[in-house]
Amino acid sequence: MSSMASGVLDVFQLMPLLAIFGGVVIGIIFGSIPGLTATMAIALCLPLTFGVDPVISLSLLVGLFVGGISGGLITAILLNIPGTPSSIATTFDGYPMTQRGEGGRALGLAVFYSFLGTVVGWLVLFFFTPPLARMALQFGTYEYFAISVFALTLVAGLSGGNMVKGLASATFGLLVAMIGLAPIDGYRRFTFGWNALDGGLGLLPVLLGLFALSEVLKHAAEARATLPTKVPAFRLTGFFGVTWLDFRSYMPNFLRSSAIGVGVGLLPGIGSGTSNFLAYMAARSASKAPERFGKGEPQGLIASESANNAGIGAAMVPLIALGIPGDATTALMLGGFLIHGIQPGPMLFTTNASLVYSISTALIVAAFVMLFVEYFGIRLFVRILAVPKHYLLASVTVMCVLGAFAANNRMFDVYTLIAFGALGYAMLRFDFPFAPLVLGFILGPMIERNLRSALMSTRGEFLPFLERPVTAAFLGLALLYVVWTIASAIFKHRRHLRVPPGETQS
Repeated sequence: MSSMASGVLDVFQLMPLLAIFGGVVIGIIFGSIPGLTATMAIALCLPLTFGVDPVISLSLLVGLFVGGISGGLITAILLNIPGTPSSIATTFDGYPMTQRGEGGRALGLAVFYSFLGTVVGWLVLFFFTPPLARMALQFGTYEYFAISVFALTLVAGLSGGNMVKGLASATFGLLVAMIGLAPIDGYRRFTFGWNALDGGLGLLPVLLGLFALSEVLKHAAEARATLPTKVPAFRLTGFFGVTWLDFRSYMPNFLRSSAIGVGVGLLPGIGSGTSNFLAYMAARSASKAPERFGKGEPQGLIASESANNAGIGAAMVPLIALGIPGDATTALMLGGFLIHGIQPGPMLFTTNASLVYSISTALIVAAFVMLFVEYFGIRLFVRILAVPKHYLLASVTVMCVLGAFAANNRMFDVYTLIAFGALGYAMLRFDFPFAPLVLGFILGPMIERNLRSALMSTRGEFLPFLERPVTAAFLGLALLYVVWTIASAIFKHRRHLRVPPGETQS
C-alpha cells in the first residue's frame, strides 16, 4: 500500500501533471494530422526524456499514447481521413454524421466514449498487471525465451496481414540486433572492423528513422498538394451529445467493444488498428438494424472509439508485467524505460513498485485531460490542418536529426537515422511492416541472452526446453501458429486457382 500511495502522489506533482497535459495535447495534434501518428509523436519526444525524472518521462509518454490514439477521430469525423489506423472504422459512420449536419454530436460521442474506453483499459492495467507479474516471477530463462519467440512470431504473422513479409521483417530485426558485441562472451559480430559498431545500433536513431524520417521521405516522394485543408463547419451540442436514454441503449455495445479492445490489446502484434474493425463488425452483427451502419449510425462510431482506446491500458500490461512490448507503440514505450536504465518485467514490482502505480495513475489522469482538452480544444486543433504539410515535415526532419544526435552526441547516430529512414521508405513502398522489425530488434537480445543461458545450464541440450510445461506450451503455440498460417495461405491460393476464369467465388 505504501508503494501505491507513493506512486500516486509522485504523479500529482506539478511537473508530471504538466508532462501529461503537454503529452496529451501533442499526441492529439499528431494523431489528428494524417501521417503523424502516436508512434511518431513518442519517437520524436523520446530525446526530451534524457536527464528527466522517470516519473515525468513516462507520464509524458503515456500522455502522448492516449492523445495520439484519440486524436485520430477529429479528421476521421470531419474530413473522412483517419488520422491514425486506429480511427479507420470511425470514418464509416462519423463522416456521414458530419455530412448530414451532426458533426458536433459525432465529435462529442467519439470523445466521450474514447474517454470511457481509456478508463476500461486503465482498470485492466491496474488490476491485471500485478497478478501477471507475480506469475511471471516463477519464470526462468527457458520460459522467457519461449514467450519472446511466441510474441515475435505472433507479431510477424499479424502485422500487415502477410506472414512471409512479417517474418522477413522480424528476421531482419533479429539480425540487426546482433550487430556489436555478443551479450555473454563479448565476441564481435557484423562490425566489419568499424569500432563505431561495437556497441551496436542505437535504439532511438533506429526508431526515429523507421517511423518518422520514412514518413517524411514518403510524403516528399508523393509530392502531395500542400494547400490548406478546408474543414467543414460544426457545432458541439449538449453533454457530448449523449442523453441518459442514449447512454443506457449504448451500454451493451460499449461493453462489448471495450472487451474486444482489451482482448486485442493483450495479444502482441494486433493493435488498435485491428480492434476498431473487429468491434465495428461485432456491433453491426449484433444490431437489429445493420443496414444503418455506414450511413451515420452512432453505434458504429461508439464501437470503434471504445475499442481502440480500451486497448491502450491493455497493451501496457504485457509490457510492464513481462517486459515484452505488444506493438510498435509499446516498443517505443519500452525505449523510454530503457533510456532510464529501467527494465520492465516482474522484478520491477520488487525493485520499483511505485513506478508501476505512477504509470497507472498517469494513464487515468491522461484520460481526464484528453476528455477536457478535446472537448474544449477541437476548434483549435482542426485549424492545424490548414498548415501546409511541407512546414510540418521540415520541422519533423530537424527534430529527428537533433534527437538522434542528442542520444550519444555523435554523428554516427545521425547516419544510422538516415540509413533506417531510407530502409523504412523502401519497406513502405514494398508493404513490409515495421512492427516485426522493431520488436525483433528489441526482443533479439532478450531471446539470445535467455537461450544461451538456458543452453549453458543444459550443456547444449534442447530436450529440457520441452520438459518444462510453460516453455513447451509457448513454443508449441508458436509452431502451430506458423503452420496454421502457412496452411491457410496455401489453401486460399489453391481455392483461388480452382475458380474458373470469369466466375467469382461465392
